[in-house]
Amino acid sequence: MPPVSPAAAFDYIIIGAGSAGCVLANRLSEDPDVKVLLLEAGPRDWHPFIHMPAGLAKLVGQKGVNWDYDTSPEPQLDNRVLWWPRGKVLGGSSSINAMCYIRGVPRDYDDWAAQGAIGWDWASALPYFRRSEGNSRGADALHGGDGPLSVSDLRYTNPLSQVFVEAGRQAGLARNDDFNGPQQQGVGLYQVTQRDGARCSSAVAYLDPAKARANLTVHTGALASRITFDRHRANGVVYSAFGKAFHQQATREVILCGGAINSPQLLMLSGIGPAAELRRHGIDVVADAANVGRNLQDHLDICTLQHSTQRVTYDRVGDLQIAFNYFLRGHSGPGSSNIAEAGGFVRSPLAPDERADIQLHFVPAMLDDHGRRRLKGDGYTLHACFLRPRSRGRIALASNRASDKARIEANYLSDAEGFDLKMMLECAKLSRELFGQPAFDAYRGAPIFPARNDLSDTELVEFIRAKAETVYHPIGSCRMGSDEASVVDPELRVRGVEGLRVVDASVMPTLIGGNTNAPTIMIAERAADLIRGLPTL
Repeated sequence: MPPVSPAAAFDYIIIGAGSAGCVLANRLSEDPDVKVLLLEAGPRDWHPFIHMPAGLAKLVGQKGVNWDYDTSPEPQLDNRVLWWPRGKVLGGSSSINAMCYIRGVPRDYDDWAAQGAIGWDWASALPYFRRSEGNSRGADALHGGDGPLSVSDLRYTNPLSQVFVEAGRQAGLARNDDFNGPQQQGVGLYQVTQRDGARCSSAVAYLDPAKARANLTVHTGALASRITFDRHRANGVVYSAFGKAFHQQATREVILCGGAINSPQLLMLSGIGPAAELRRHGIDVVADAANVGRNLQDHLDICTLQHSTQRVTYDRVGDLQIAFNYFLRGHSGPGSSNIAEAGGFVRSPLAPDERADIQLHFVPAMLDDHGRRRLKGDGYTLHACFLRPRSRGRIALASNRASDKARIEANYLSDAEGFDLKMMLECAKLSRELFGQPAFDAYRGAPIFPARNDLSDTELVEFIRAKAETVYHPIGSCRMGSDEASVVDPELRVRGVEGLRVVDASVMPTLIGGNTNAPTIMIAERAADLIRGLPTL
């Protein structure tokens, strides 16, 4: 093990400077009497396309800021290997996502509490959403007005986004100007995590104001390989940087913020996980925890694409021209768009309760294979995902080396009842219905995916199996709960050891009804109070 000087010890070591890690780095270093080390495997968030919202389309090809994961072949999706992009940069996935600010609905969090995540019900979560949020519309009972995470209306929207909203209204859906308000259901424009027309990632919101503090140290390009223990208490982290290995000590806690893939992987590499699997990879068992990596969930998404007869989409806009105008003209114009400008939440006929069970993201451009495959001409895309899937997957080790990517078995559409597939069929039908509304008459060209509008249910299922992809919301692989089988307890402490917590989307017991970035930030805000021993809000 690499040597370390006791003088270099930190009170807290945070592994992962993503959506949660940046929050914790800020909140824990507010106490000048503690020393905090933040480790990030990726680089600093210097790339201009990170900060120009529309630059997210170009970040798809930037492997330097992306973990660039692939799943194992998915049996229910024609054995396809699906691409899972995750942020590998300061800010994590909040530096490469589409910036949609969504919380879900109160029952999502009340369900967490009912499953044993005591203290994470809606009444407990809302104050932390409000503390984090700086909404440009101001504060009210549901929103914060002066929090570090800037939330705002889009400065620029494509005319097709308003066409989509009108199509939704024609289809019988209500207009909704605040998906995080009293009612989630309906169609409208998303509010986004932007400040003055630029991306407001967790790095911008939380890390930038704190990085000058003398008691906060940030190391980028630092890949954690394992957590070390003194008996059963976490006492440090071994990581590599600049081609060298380091062992850094922590006197209070090690806090793992790697996300739904990296967090369970590092726990297992450190000896916390299913004992048989660890021994198979030659890893000494610190704590036999069978469910590390289990309970993996994600929103599966189906995209419907249509040609546009008018050249109003983002398909033909020159990237350099957008960037030049954006930076020259004060963060305005199409460069300030998050691309997925409009969307909605719909309660399908199959919904088991009062909540919406389908989410929509409308893109005024043709989006195939996450934008990695460019199509000729002009068109528009509608994402549709089922919000509460019943299928469960897992994260497993491929080897005992941190440099080798974990094995991702998403197991989409694997629930015994086949309900997830029925819901994906509902998603595809709803998308076709919306594109058929009169609002699109002036723009509607030939269908692209699926290639015909008259597909039978059997043919639509074949389409789903051939084309469905992730919509980037993996969670659950270090489940929080009060039962001994849960990976972390309701204070996010890893069971079976001391001095170690997991704070990120992996602790969510179940998916919330929407995008997962805002809930991850909320989790970190509340976790900071728990770690510091402060009264919770």
